[in-house]
Amino acid sequence: MGMNIVVCVKSTPSSVNVPVDAATGQPKTAGTPTAINPYDEFAVEEAVRLKERIPGSTATVLTLGPDGAADVLREAIARGCDGGVHVSGPEFDGGDSYSTSLALCAALKKLHAEKPLSLVLFGKNTNDGCSGVVGAETAAWLDWPEVSSVKKIEAVDESSVTVHRAMEDGTDVLKLSLPACLATVKEINEPRLPSLKGKMAAKKAVFPKWAAADLGLTAAQVGASGAAAKIVKAAGQPPRPAGLTVAGASAAEKAKKLVDILFERKLI
Repeated sequence: MGMNIVVCVKSTPSSVNVPVDAATGQPKTAGTPTAINPYDEFAVEEAVRLKERIPGSTATVLTLGPDGAADVLREAIARGCDGGVHVSGPEFDGGDSYSTSLALCAALKKLHAEKPLSLVLFGKNTNDGCSGVVGAETAAWLDWPEVSSVKKIEAVDESSVTVHRAMEDGTDVLKLSLPACLATVKEINEPRLPSLKGKMAAKKAVFPKWAAADLGLTAAQVGASGAAAKIVKAAGQPPRPAGLTVAGASAAEKAKKLVDILFERKLI
């Protein structure tokens, strides 16, 4: 019996050099080139590998974002996913992990009602917000088990999945009942490049587009209105200060001066 797998991806800036508007204190993302969030590439690859490993399985990609975010759905299909769903609308603008996870939960429930889901995969975090909690929060809304920092999916059957979770002091091996949510880390695989066949399929793909009302949600529950946190002001990284040059006629003299400086600054 095949599995019905969904992988959640996000369209994020393809460069870390996003300027900040000095007047508003907010990132200037208009016109900034975007791409699939780098960490989501590993989740997409694992979804495709599971589909290939278990006969009769499907891999669907889900994203929440503006019209341009449909490009990441096509990218995932080019890499082997079967289809995609686009959650979009002005009501979703300005959301945080709380309101975003609620919207993803509602979309997953809608998909689950159409065809029961087995696994939902996420990248460990996004390269813009970097919260690393959307997978866990979505699972909490769904009331499904969840594991983050998954570096290996060891075994999976109709009712359970066994995974390896990376920890600071080693690895945990955990068994979860299905359906479940998993957030993967980059050690799990090596993402493939899009194939020509996949690119052709992606070009032809048509995605259902769901607004908040289609998910049984109100505008007050999603986006900035439903956010639990507000970004008051953002700022670019301050310039790195110039390094310290220790002068001296010899290596021994320089070393002594360096030790004196370290003592003076109470670093040793």
